[in-house]
Amino acid sequence: MTDLGALRHLAAEITALEQAGLLRKPSAPPPAGCLVLCSNDYLGYGTDPWPAPVEAPSGAGASRLVSGHHAEHALAEQTIATWLGFEAALLFSSGYAANVGTLSALARPGDVIVSDALNHASIIDGCRLSGAKVVVVPHRDVAAAEAALEQAQGAPRRWLVTESYFSMDGDSPDLVRLRAACDRWDAALIVDEAHAVGSLGPEGRGLAARAGVRPDVLVGALGKALGLQGAFVAGPMVLRTWLWNRARSFVFSTGISPALAAAIRHRVLRVAADDEARARLDRVTSRLRADLTSVVGDALLPSHGPILPCFVGPPEEAIRISLRLRERGILVQAIRPPTVPPGTSRLRVTAHARLTDADLSRVVAAFAESWKP
Repeated sequence: MTDLGALRHLAAEITALEQAGLLRKPSAPPPAGCLVLCSNDYLGYGTDPWPAPVEAPSGAGASRLVSGHHAEHALAEQTIATWLGFEAALLFSSGYAANVGTLSALARPGDVIVSDALNHASIIDGCRLSGAKVVVVPHRDVAAAEAALEQAQGAPRRWLVTESYFSMDGDSPDLVRLRAACDRWDAALIVDEAHAVGSLGPEGRGLAARAGVRPDVLVGALGKALGLQGAFVAGPMVLRTWLWNRARSFVFSTGISPALAAAIRHRVLRVAADDEARARLDRVTSRLRADLTSVVGDALLPSHGPILPCFVGPPEEAIRISLRLRERGILVQAIRPPTVPPGTSRLRVTAHARLTDADLSRVVAAFAESWKP
């Protein structure tokens, strides 16, 4: 056996994770013909060939502050900003980098950040790195958020951060009331639209646009409904300039590939015009939600949009059902702590626009066989 030296404690801790049903291991790629219902590729773009024509360098070569800024980056960012109706946008290497870099650059010690209890780990980490006081409010509790903002009036600055479409629950906050609360208490509203842009809202512009709400800062992902990679932050030009100078996950990272930036521009133009795919996604989701309800009943948690969480509870039971589904050609991963709170393990089913009627019938039949003890 390998002598682990100072890492010897890890073996015992890994064993403890495995005994608790919480150990993650790389799984084999899904076999040919397997239906994947756990990705975030809501429109199915991720299986398409690379957008063409894309003629650009494969690598940026350096941080964009050094020599890695290319024309393709600027074009992609302006296309994103125009699509969403903002003055400017800035590309990041991932949604995690966008949230961590933005929150840690904007908020400072002495500030107060009001954060939803179910916000993504990248938001949590960005809040912690900022050094600001973080007030965590119950999930979607507007009254608690209002009270926290009121109590923070002595702070130099106030920030409220929320997802628009929560990735593990498929639900949304009242963005209209949150915007009003921020306006009343002079706070900035930061909205992570990672799981909404592309698939939800007018022209795929997300749930803030659907609600008629303009966040001060909008974070979006490019690896979900747009089927590529990376993320962006949109807002006024002063925001972009500040992040260019102070967002460490941007400043100290090599710029994203110019070829990817060129592909992003093509894909944004496509998704903005693809109301047909969004309508098809709505139809698929409606049928899948109704059919799954007939099988799992109240275990299908209340949600909207393409995320359909099926509550299980114990992690080992979620793993059992996931494995049985895989045996039947359906890939739906078990979601366990720490991704979700203890005792709330679930199967996170995601619809996508290219599921056929035959696919949906196959999914429901597999659930009917796998859900029972």
